[in-house]
Amino acid sequence: MILQTQRLLLRPWCETDRAPLAAITSDARTMRFFGMVRGGAQSDAWMDRTQAHIDRHGFGIWAVEADGEGLIGFVGLSTIPDYLPVTPGVELVWTLGAAWWGKGYAPEAAREAAADGFDRLSVAEIQAFTAAVNAPSRRVMEKIGMVHDPMASFDHPRIPRGNVLSRHVLYRLSNGVQGAAAPCRVQGGALA
Repeated sequence: MILQTQRLLLRPWCETDRAPLAAITSDARTMRFFGMVRGGAQSDAWMDRTQAHIDRHGFGIWAVEADGEGLIGFVGLSTIPDYLPVTPGVELVWTLGAAWWGKGYAPEAAREAAADGFDRLSVAEIQAFTAAVNAPSRRVMEKIGMVHDPMASFDHPRIPRGNVLSRHVLYRLSNGVQGAAAPCRVQGGALA
């Protein structure tokens, strides 16, 4: 399964992704809202778990390539872990290396992943959440038409209370609903 936009390819992971993924996830600037960085072994383990999710569920967090640039990050859908208060559900996830910020890649890839969730997987709703202080990700959520649900904010159970990253906000996107800023179209009740 491969998803493609005008400029991006969202695809399963391969062995040659290990070094560029480790470079992205070990960069403190890129990972600042995660509260940690991943070294090579941690990055490899994450990639293996992510590909296993794709193999098991038929969807997941894809490797993202930009034309002529190779791996620039990851974007896709994932089942929400049971330890989070917003489960069950499907989460839209994205992280791009800092070198590729500001080019519109995150919303472009996120729209494609959401469209796949609605069209192929027939999910009713997609959620995204992040630290409340993560303004860049919140802007992406708004650009693709997600709606902030202030009543669903929560303290992340794996981040110590009092940490600036602990408080998380939740955004929702329903099948067949689009925001004014999202250049998506509705076809047959699904976001395309």
